[in-house]
Amino acid sequence: MSVKRFTFWDVLKIIGVILVLFIAIFPIYWLVAMSIRPMSEMTGHISVIPHSLTGEHFRSLFTENGFGHALINSLQTTLISLVISLAVGISAAYVLSRKRFQFGLKKPLTLWVLLVRILPPIAFTVPLYTMFSKIGILNSKAPIIFACVLINIPLIIWFLLSFFQSLPEDMEESAAIDGATEWQMFTKIVLPLVLPGIAAVAMLSFMYAWNEYTYSIIFVQSPDNYTVPLQLAILNTEDNLTNFGLVAAGGVISVIPVTFFVIFAQNFLISGLSSGAVKS
Repeated sequence: MSVKRFTFWDVLKIIGVILVLFIAIFPIYWLVAMSIRPMSEMTGHISVIPHSLTGEHFRSLFTENGFGHALINSLQTTLISLVISLAVGISAAYVLSRKRFQFGLKKPLTLWVLLVRILPPIAFTVPLYTMFSKIGILNSKAPIIFACVLINIPLIIWFLLSFFQSLPEDMEESAAIDGATEWQMFTKIVLPLVLPGIAAVAMLSFMYAWNEYTYSIIFVQSPDNYTVPLQLAILNTEDNLTNFGLVAAGGVISVIPVTFFVIFAQNFLISGLSSGAVKS
């Protein structure tokens, strides 16, 4: 059995990979380490490895700072906006990608979706605030949901357009000849083939809605409707500026839902890729 010899470039590549992994993982480790480190160890020289562990920061988050209520608010706004965005975005992308759906505003609508996507979110702040104020919903979670839907729908449409356009329409025509309805063609034939794209864009949309801060700080007027980003922001006030453990604990908690959702969506991403490979 021959033993592979590592050349100088192989060793250099290994060192490079280790360095990149260290740079990527160390901030996450430091966030977790700060969240379980007692306040007594955060003055003066801070060691890389905590000498003792504590759960005081996490307890304080939920008992004294109302972080649990903020988590519920974020889950509500994120999941509701995600469902609406996916339902509208997937349907719109499918219609815009198929030649058999002909209507006069198809091209202008596509360009309008692109315009909404490329404009910075802050550009919609004044008209949205005026509209929400006249409707009288600024004291609810609805403005955050609508704002996330506004940003995520163009992303979903433009992301999935290429997926739908890459699918040949012959399969749908054959199914139509066999008597399949438009809904059956869409749900039974098309959707399973674009499942990887839906899973990928769902991850991006979920992360945007979960981390949304710009619209939240402008539209949310009641502490009862604070989301996780807003709750994290008020932890870093003048009184708690040196309480790095509390802020770090909030950061750790805020990452957990995103991590679970990405793992959940990744299963659909992998299964969709596998089924697509078999069918092709």
